[in-house]
Amino acid sequence: MEQDLRATARRFVEQELRPHVNDWEEAGAFPRALYRQAGDLGLLALGFAEAEGGIPASYRQLQVLNEELCRTGCGGLLASLFSHRIGAPPIVHGGAPELRARVLPGILSGEKISALAVTEPGGGSDVASLATTAVRDGDHYTVNGCKTFITSGMRADWITVAVRTGGAGAGGVSVLLVPGDTPGLARTPLKKMGWWCSDTAELHFDQCRVPAANLLGAENAGFALLMRNFNDERLMLAMHACYLAQACLDEALEWARQRKTFGKALVQHQAVRHKLVEMATRIEATRAFIDSIVTRLDSGPGAAAAAVAQVCMLKNFAAQTMQACAGEAVQILGGMGFMRGTVAERVYRDAKVYMIGGGAEEILNDLAARQLGWS
Repeated sequence: MEQDLRATARRFVEQELRPHVNDWEEAGAFPRALYRQAGDLGLLALGFAEAEGGIPASYRQLQVLNEELCRTGCGGLLASLFSHRIGAPPIVHGGAPELRARVLPGILSGEKISALAVTEPGGGSDVASLATTAVRDGDHYTVNGCKTFITSGMRADWITVAVRTGGAGAGGVSVLLVPGDTPGLARTPLKKMGWWCSDTAELHFDQCRVPAANLLGAENAGFALLMRNFNDERLMLAMHACYLAQACLDEALEWARQRKTFGKALVQHQAVRHKLVEMATRIEATRAFIDSIVTRLDSGPGAAAAAVAQVCMLKNFAAQTMQACAGEAVQILGGMGFMRGTVAERVYRDAKVYMIGGGAEEILNDLAARQLGWS
């Protein structure tokens, strides 16, 4: 299956994505129809239960998919096109059977778009301190508050929203599935340093009435549901960071072989060869780290909970690899690396979000230390 999956994903990337990436970046968006194209190929359904319209998959198969997708050299495209990978799992793990049956098939087919809304203007990774409220009123909740930096926030048909239904701290957090057409929901697009074609928004909830049946998990028990989500999100970010670094190396090597300076190809200069090898070394180390985590996660139930520290460390390590390789690729391309339209330029401006998204580097280091009992 891995060979077939790789071939399918590669055709999709080469025929439908790579030829258009630069145009989509400049436009600040990509066609909504792309979700249906990915859905028709089964790429959105990978890793979800068959009963919900999904295609069961191992972490290794998801790794293959992400490796091929990163051949686009465009993290923003992947972040939005696959935003359901963070928006839909809480529905899977916390939604009532009727809700799952009504919502998930549309998301996994690409007919509907899923987003996750946790971060707020007043706090990033401190989920336990979120301020958006949801007050029970009969068979509905009334939601008020604001979320920011929400991937697919402008387009999403279903928004998985972290809210406060109880007292202070983690024990008062719940998760609601909010329809995108809910009255009182306003969306504002955000302009970013990188991920230009990714739809990113600030969401404002003003007296939004959401059916109580859309509660995911038990009331005031949403914190654990969200934490369960983060491990896979961080692993996905780590994979993207590593394989986008590889895209930078591929471009830099091709440029170094073709570009001539002082009578010979760049790659014939020792200083350039050393840079390329240093990039390759970082990538190989990161790949080995990913492989070890994937093997561990595929070993059986309970593996994910036992690998929280390692996934935190991996995400940080991969983000550092991406940033270092993007910088070296720009240096090797020289003036061309400063031009829009190269992979190196695009990944260079995208790199910082991988050191912030899913939990900033400092937060993940501290979480890993606590998971290891070093606090």
